[in-house]
Amino acid sequence: MANARNAAAASPPPPPSSSSSSSYSSSASDGEILRSLHRLARDLAAAEAPAPFLETVFAAVSRRAKLLAAVFDDLLRCGRLPRSASLCLREVLLVLQRFKAVVADCSARSRMRLLLQADEVAARVRELQHDLATLLDLLPVPELGLADDVVDLLALASRQCRRSSPSADAAEHELKAGVLALIQEVEREIVPERERLEGILEEVGINDPACCSDEIETLEREIGDRVAERWTSAMIALVGLLRYAKCVLFTAATPRPMDTKVDVDDDAEPPSPPPDFRCPISLDLMRDPVVSASGQTYDRESITRWFGSGKSTCPKTGQVLANLELVPNKALKNLISRWCRENGVAMESSEPSKPEPAPVVTANKAALEAARMTASFLVKKLSVSFSPAAANRVVHEIRQLARSGNDTRAFIGEAGAVPLLVPLLHSDDTATQLNAVTALLNLSILDANKKRIMHAEGAVEAICHAMGSGATWRAKENAAATVLSLASVHSYRRRLGRNPRVVERVVHLVRTGPSSTKKDALAALLCLSGERENVGKLVEAGAAEAALSAISEEETAVAVLASLAKRGGAEAIVNIDGAVVRLVAELRRGTEWSRECAAAALVLLCRRVGTAVVAQVMSVSGVEWAIWELMATGTERARRKAASLGRACRRWAAAAAAAAEQTAEYPATSDVTTTAITAS
Repeated sequence: MANARNAAAASPPPPPSSSSSSSYSSSASDGEILRSLHRLARDLAAAEAPAPFLETVFAAVSRRAKLLAAVFDDLLRCGRLPRSASLCLREVLLVLQRFKAVVADCSARSRMRLLLQADEVAARVRELQHDLATLLDLLPVPELGLADDVVDLLALASRQCRRSSPSADAAEHELKAGVLALIQEVEREIVPERERLEGILEEVGINDPACCSDEIETLEREIGDRVAERWTSAMIALVGLLRYAKCVLFTAATPRPMDTKVDVDDDAEPPSPPPDFRCPISLDLMRDPVVSASGQTYDRESITRWFGSGKSTCPKTGQVLANLELVPNKALKNLISRWCRENGVAMESSEPSKPEPAPVVTANKAALEAARMTASFLVKKLSVSFSPAAANRVVHEIRQLARSGNDTRAFIGEAGAVPLLVPLLHSDDTATQLNAVTALLNLSILDANKKRIMHAEGAVEAICHAMGSGATWRAKENAAATVLSLASVHSYRRRLGRNPRVVERVVHLVRTGPSSTKKDALAALLCLSGERENVGKLVEAGAAEAALSAISEEETAVAVLASLAKRGGAEAIVNIDGAVVRLVAELRRGTEWSRECAAAALVLLCRRVGTAVVAQVMSVSGVEWAIWELMATGTERARRKAASLGRACRRWAAAAAAAAEQTAEYPATSDVTTTAITAS
């Protein structure tokens, strides 16, 4: 039933407008109308209630549809219908189409939202049944030549539709009141009783962890889509309450394969998000990608938080931004939405006609208290000695909970999760190790948790162990991403850069990891190289060689080389065989950002090392054309760097020509040196 609801949610059939449906009805033959009526009646007769508390309403609709299906089945054997009957049945078709739209809409909604809006659903059904009864009474039955028993069925269907239609009964009202009362108690910091919580969820139809996860995802999507403004506050609170219930009632259950991300070599894992779909700041899948003035793409929430902290630079390139305007990257958002649909990943979205939404869930008092209770419950459970399998289930829930926002990350950190997660990075169990390192990664997004991780005993060593001896590439990748997240704090960047094991492990991942792992490791290298005192250790560990080996695979590799060259690593880069040639090749064929970084790196090498580098640059065929093209089509920074590189090349060429002329005129002085020529 959950799958059916999710499928309907992906593309719920909208209620047909009277104009479009009437157009179809007027052009279709009587036979086509009758076949459509018969099919619709059978579909409605087979429709199941999407939640237990709506069984009465749906059962009533099903009974009436079964009667009508038998009538339409008999009418299919008739010849041409009388005109009055034909017109009446075409209107009946419209009503049944609206019935089906109501059924589809209910199947697409979350159960909790259905409970909150049950009165509205019942009222809609009553209205449609009244319309249907009116049309059945207008049908010229004597002109149709129906059998007596079929006429009786038609009359029975009309009477049932006229009868006081089903409405929300006392039990349903009591259930709704119980849910709202539970929310109010949570607001007052009263922890819900397990038995009471279990009873309410059973009445709503949430009986297992998979169903609970589906309900949370559907509710979050509905909140983001602003489908029920009146109930938004209650729905936000219910998301928190359901997360708490999932942990309290269902942590004994094995996590679903979709929830437990394992290595790409594992059959149970869906593919990880493509690197370009993840925000460079949060490392999470971008829900609302936007382009900054530097041309880089970030998730709106992350870059807005970056600007809100007082920064006016591009987090990825470090350049000062001309303005802080953000432009929606709709093409990328469509690609991410398609990937999410194909891989079963929840993604909040908004209609193009609506303004860009604020961050999806602005937690209210009840939601915050529920999150605090959930974090406290999980951390206490993790602190108890029990089996590795049980520990994995709890860590998995902490990992999932830490994805839901900074408030929740704060609650988990305050509850003392970090010291309990650190030892699990050494776990021999593949899933436990992955869940633990990913939980730390999710927690590290919050600055307060960065401090907790860096001050936790053995945390840095455990992250190094995961990077070097992780059981899966995903665990190694997330450990590298954790280093990147921690290194965003200046003092921690120094401390991590001074640790030879950290540097060694990150460089090793750049050399040996698959694409997604290599990208995170390169991003960590780029961040670490932003500190001048780290560059010597990075060069000693082979960071320049590793970045150069990845230059054709990942654009971040070129940025690493530029960063190393800027802070003392220029000589080491030039001493690598073929380094300058490969940078020139990237200048010609790379992405927009990699060409920009290649130009910056070459300018720095020319300035730091001198004419030997300029000579290597000029020895590459077509380099002048590449420089001119970048000056014409590159970003503002790329154009500046290309212009500087062009000036250096022209000065070298002029000096070389002058030296050649002097040699021809004064052969004895052919050893005239040009070492004083330097790039501007």
